[in-house]
Amino acid sequence: MSEITLLTSSSSSDTTSMLVTFIPLVLIIVVFYFLLIRPQRKKDKEDAAMRNNIQVGDEIVTAGGIIGIVFSIKEDTLVVETGGDRSKIRIKKWAVSQNLTVHEQQEAARAAAKEARMNKASKKSKDKKIKVETAESDIEKD
Repeated sequence: MSEITLLTSSSSSDTTSMLVTFIPLVLIIVVFYFLLIRPQRKKDKEDAAMRNNIQVGDEIVTAGGIIGIVFSIKEDTLVVETGGDRSKIRIKKWAVSQNLTVHEQQEAARAAAKEARMNKASKKSKDKKIKVETAESDIEKD
């Protein structure tokens, strides 16, 4: 009977030691996800949205540093007009790194986000003022 108890206790200790061994590995994976993978996916989505919202007449910068104005748009390519001699270059959409033209929709979205942050900050400051006033009135009562 004691042999069975020893075997059972050793198998449970093996299980706990195995769990303790894998916990740091799992924690490292979670940290990598939140610090590296998730922000990169967010940036990739923003870049894809920027590339999909390019319009004729926008000023863009390519990954190679070429600055030009979009002349025409096809499915996965752009024709960009560059320089004073109005030369045209056909590039892939994935080569666009920046859109220098600010559209009204993007500007409105940025303004709304900024206003939301300001409202949130002012609400927090009001809450702090109320707490301070409450604390002061409690002190005065004592």
